[in-house]
Amino acid sequence: MSVEKYKKEVGMMNLERLIEAREVIPEVTFPISDEELLTRYEQLYAGAINDVLREFVLLEQALPNHIKPLREYQTVAGFAFTVKSAPSTLVSGEMGFRTQMLDAMHANAFVLYDTSGDEESTGWGGVMTATAKGKGIRAACIDGGIRDTHQILEANFPVFYKYRSSNGSLGRCLITHYQIPIKIGKVFIRPGDIIVGDVDGVLCVPRQVAYDVLLRAEEIKRNEKEIFGWVKAGESAQDIMDKGGYF
Repeated sequence: MSVEKYKKEVGMMNLERLIEAREVIPEVTFPISDEELLTRYEQLYAGAINDVLREFVLLEQALPNHIKPLREYQTVAGFAFTVKSAPSTLVSGEMGFRTQMLDAMHANAFVLYDTSGDEESTGWGGVMTATAKGKGIRAACIDGGIRDTHQILEANFPVFYKYRSSNGSLGRCLITHYQIPIKIGKVFIRPGDIIVGDVDGVLCVPRQVAYDVLLRAEEIKRNEKEIFGWVKAGESAQDIMDKGGYF
């Protein structure tokens, strides 16, 4: 085999592996229904789930802490529906593509917007909120701006965001893709991953481990209930540690 042919074949092989790692969305089904999975996740909280992800050696699953909840939400969970946008002055075709995206959104989704660092416009507002709520979407997270905040609050729809502005997106930020893998901060998110949000922020649970993470997080919740009982009873920290407790 010639050197050039070898380089070409090795290069192709490595590119295929990279494409698989970055673009392929694994097909994963659960032993319980989607509704039950999400309902059980919503009985947990982000901190306990994050601790379990650490046990799975997944340390970069929390979205950046500049993303804040609009209200102090209890836990909301949904399947990732990803949107990619980028700063752009283009307007032509934007509304048609946005309409396609909205039609593709499905019940039980948790919408995630990667705005490519946009800091001037808003990707989510009152009409988007009304549309999403009508389709049974559970929440939205925008690594960028929101507006029509009063309408979002009135709709009682969970939204996590970076900043607020009255600027719309048309002529400022263009939606380029949806339902593709995206990256927000250090978190790699694929469509269909389980997204959990509460007052402490937003967390991504890879779909491949979502059921196992759920079972372990439920176990931690049961353990913590016992630990809180020991603390309330006045037991010392050492006694609690000796029983297998933690702080």
